[in-house]
Amino acid sequence: MATSQPATLDERLLGPVTNVADFIWGGTWDGAAVIPFPPLAIILLGAGLWFMIGLRAYPITNLGAAVKGLFAGRKSKGAGEISPFAALSTALSGQVGTGNLAGVATAIALGGPGAIFWMWITALFGMALAFAEGALAIRYRETTSEGTYRGGPMSYIMMGLGPKWTWLAIFFCIGTLISGLVTGNAIQANAVADGLNELFGIEEWLGGLIVAILVFIVIIGGIKSIGNVAEKVVPFMAATYIVMAIIAILLNIQDIPETFSRIFGGAFNAQSASGGFVGAAVILAIRAGVARGLFSNEAGQGSTPIAHAVAQTDDPQFQGRMAMLGTFIDTIVICTMTALVILTVEGDFTHAGSAVKHAWQADLDGFAVTSGAFAAAFPFEIGAIPLGTLVASVALLLFVFTTLLTWSYYGERAITFIYDRIPGSNLKGEKVLHMAWRVLWCVGIFVGASRESDLIWRMGDIANAVMVVPNLLALVLLSGVVFALARGDKTAGKNYTADTPEEPEEY
Repeated sequence: MATSQPATLDERLLGPVTNVADFIWGGTWDGAAVIPFPPLAIILLGAGLWFMIGLRAYPITNLGAAVKGLFAGRKSKGAGEISPFAALSTALSGQVGTGNLAGVATAIALGGPGAIFWMWITALFGMALAFAEGALAIRYRETTSEGTYRGGPMSYIMMGLGPKWTWLAIFFCIGTLISGLVTGNAIQANAVADGLNELFGIEEWLGGLIVAILVFIVIIGGIKSIGNVAEKVVPFMAATYIVMAIIAILLNIQDIPETFSRIFGGAFNAQSASGGFVGAAVILAIRAGVARGLFSNEAGQGSTPIAHAVAQTDDPQFQGRMAMLGTFIDTIVICTMTALVILTVEGDFTHAGSAVKHAWQADLDGFAVTSGAFAAAFPFEIGAIPLGTLVASVALLLFVFTTLLTWSYYGERAITFIYDRIPGSNLKGEKVLHMAWRVLWCVGIFVGASRESDLIWRMGDIANAVMVVPNLLALVLLSGVVFALARGDKTAGKNYTADTPEEPEEY
């Protein structure tokens, strides 16, 4: 009589972790509704609505000015470490990753086509939150004794709210470290290892090792090195992916009306089963759209202002527009392109042995859905690999690689902030800590490359929430400052600063 294998640690953890993630984002436990609304989705959308109203729809009315500033942002117009455009590219390199390819497919699998509508709504309100984050990142930022600039939520909490809120800043930093190691590292490493395995047949552990070495080569140079790579890679890879997606959609233009009907219909009505999709209630569409929207664009999470804080500008409003443009590009443009390809492209797909029209209805999962849709649009092969698969896989590899670079810096800033609260902390100690973190980060890439993806995705939802809550609280408390910055008052708000013998020099 055969004996069953004991459950692995990942298998034992999956159930409890899934319940916590489902409660945070969907209000359910063991698949049953505990509360009638998704808690964090309501908090996130509520905060976004507050800022959209307080900013008088600034992100919508000033979108044109933000696009115009995109080209002006290549020139430095103030103190900082990298150009405003490089800061946006760095932030985008952290935003654009697996969420834009695998995450969109996961959102559709969980919440149906209607989830895409709620992803758009999250992005729209997220643009208001992103403006707030980018503007505050410039208004309140630190300088070291060497004159280096840095900042983020931990800085605008300390300098804008005062020392009594130190606990909130530390809580945010702990959340950043957890989220960095899970969503910024393990999920990305897992995706890049899968991509290398699919394309070249490289074992996952070896793929993880190769990527870890490449990442270390870049991050050893700090934020300037990361910004330099991001400024060159991100615009090219994003433009190429968007062009290929548009061509794929145009080749299947006859299905566009049905696609939009599914998106808008599913946003407000229960969605029926279709092929491999088992159907979803409206609450699942909201949960999936908001959770995956946040995972993709990070608006309100507090990560991107860490990158925007080092921009060479003294105008909070200008960098706020750069930040909101990042959310627009990430979700409204890139995620939408992915969603339309998945939902529109017709191909030779099957579910349980029966033919289905689209990749999202087939027996596919995660990135394979996106890759399959692109392969159906561009089936001719290059070296036995369909062009569409090659495009999607290379895009994923580049997106993920730059995400790994940027999130390493986010984690570095978080761990440095905690260290700086220790009496006697100094610049030399910071540099030692930076190096130790960079080594740990690359070890994490190697380990994460072969982990089970289901558990990591669920842990990522929880980790994101640990960052969102303290950052949103800080944003709401500083909302009056944000509204004044949007009106052009560059010095709005109180300054809680004092000379200290430790780093940084402000508090």
